Amino acid sequence: MGLSFPKKPFRTHGGAAVPHRKNTAQLQTAVLPCPDQVTIPMQQHVGAPCKPLVKVGDTVDVGQKIGDSDAYVSAPIHASISGKVAAITQVTLPGGQRTDAVVIQSDGEMRVSPDVKPPKVDSAESLCRALRESGLVGLGGAGFPAHVKLNVPKGKRIDTLIINAAECEPYITADNREAIENAQSVLEGVYIIRDLLHIDRVIIAVENNKPDVIETLTRIADNPERDPDDNVRVLPLRARYPQGAEKVLVKSCTDRVIPLGKLPADVGCIVMNITSVAFVADYLKTGMPLVKKRVTVDGSAIQHPQNVLVPVGTKISDLVAFCGGWKAEPAKLLMGGPMMGLALTGDDLPILKQNNGLLAFAEGDAVLPEPTACIRCGRCVAGCPMDLMPTQLEKYAELGDVDALNRYGVMCCMECGTCAYNCPANRPLVQAIRMGKALVKKGGKQ
Repeated sequence: MGLSFPKKPFRTHGGAAVPHRKNTAQLQTAVLPCPDQVTIPMQQHVGAPCKPLVKVGDTVDVGQKIGDSDAYVSAPIHASISGKVAAITQVTLPGGQRTDAVVIQSDGEMRVSPDVKPPKVDSAESLCRALRESGLVGLGGAGFPAHVKLNVPKGKRIDTLIINAAECEPYITADNREAIENAQSVLEGVYIIRDLLHIDRVIIAVENNKPDVIETLTRIADNPERDPDDNVRVLPLRARYPQGAEKVLVKSCTDRVIPLGKLPADVGCIVMNITSVAFVADYLKTGMPLVKKRVTVDGSAIQHPQNVLVPVGTKISDLVAFCGGWKAEPAKLLMGGPMMGLALTGDDLPILKQNNGLLAFAEGDAVLPEPTACIRCGRCVAGCPMDLMPTQLEKYAELGDVDALNRYGVMCCMECGTCAYNCPANRPLVQAIRMGKALVKKGGKQ
């Protein structure tokens, strides 16, 4: 007897009613012309960084592998334009890490590498091998290598594939446009993964404030030829942040709780971003690795907000110029959404594989209110999806008390920012928790 499908999502704890501001949801994706130069970092994924496979002066083609690693948890890097390697340099990523980067000067030809060929895939093992070669990582922002996620450990049984189309961050609509513009590939990717991994049911999870996405995906999912047993279904979710977070999504769709330190596979689930799944289908047809990314460009400092398909490694300044340049002097530049995105120091950084948003705000929208004393209202606790006590974590982070931080579950925090958003005292709770995590990893104050 097959698994049942929930008629409505299961209850989850906490969250926040953030304003959605999906200004670009109805705008067709624009395509950025080939930039004059790209800078492609060798660290665009969770795991070991890659080492450059090319040297200055080499000619490279689109789709050619230019970086790789022997580590299992890693993903190769490919050239996104054709041209000559102008430099091997180092860049600082938004998270602060320093990594090697390959700078390619365009020849304007966008010549495709002869290595780009559709792979032969007929099993879960060959799928994982192919996806490693493709360089696919989680395109929702996490950057976890797809071949690792789909390589189910022996002894674990996966019965549910959850497609994450929630896109709960304000402003970001990149996945929304993927569902509308590339729905056929989304479902093709779903069927490929479902069949090769022998998964019983597929739940496509979409927030209920996206009726066009729900209608489009439901229509294509209701395919009696590819899905005669109706084991692929769309589940509308309550539009509440952080509905798209992996642990929250698993709870919403299955009522299963992922224990501390465990993964969705430990409760019989795999969670994949909708754009990642569509890429799987497209890659198996064309053999073109992950060399471009759709990015939502929005905010009060952007002249013409829109979704743009860009070669990986494109400078932010080139992307902003394509969107009409600055409408106002940017006081805050974010890579990602306003809740979990990272603040940037300038617009000379490159677009990475896992980037789904670039937000730029003018002075009036970027002012942070001054924090005041905690009033013990408990809104941070009530809103925390992981049932934590953020004020206690803040206190023990400031004290450097590693034992207390562990006791209060600091490593369970997914840094969604709900606590800080709900706090009437404007406490910098997420920053304190990040500091607490760093202390735990180091074993205490140094």
